[in-house]
Amino acid sequence: MSIEKVKAYFKTYGMEDKILEFDVSSATVELAALALHCEPQRIAKTLSFLADGQTVLIVTAGDRKIDNKKYKAQFGTKAKMLSAQEAETLVGHAVGGICPFAVNEGVSVYLDQSLRRFETVFPACGSSNSAIELTIAQLEQYSGYAEWVDVCKEVVF
Repeated sequence: MSIEKVKAYFKTYGMEDKILEFDVSSATVELAALALHCEPQRIAKTLSFLADGQTVLIVTAGDRKIDNKKYKAQFGTKAKMLSAQEAETLVGHAVGGICPFAVNEGVSVYLDQSLRRFETVFPACGSSNSAIELTIAQLEQYSGYAEWVDVCKEVVF
């Protein structure tokens, strides 16, 4: 199970006890915000794409959507999200629990600028009922990100 991979990953840093598991789903931004009793924008959602044969994860604030023009300018191709089956196979986590931790080899992780306005954010941990609270510096450290990008537009809730 994917959450077990993430727990093992965080155990190497002595952080496995920081993973939160819920009795309810946290598979969407709205559900995660309810489970965590926080603002939806602080949910660090991880979106999965295929960019010229490369699996790409973009971690963004919960109140943002991909801006197709910005995405194309950054990656040189149209934004094409992975299907649920592709995501599980290529990333190693199922939709609803996709996160930038303990991903398959060859997956590139990018952090969107929309996250920088927060002291801490809540990414998933490999299951549809888990999360971890991390500072932005910790997110950088544990995600193994390639770079910061600006590929999103704001969404109004």
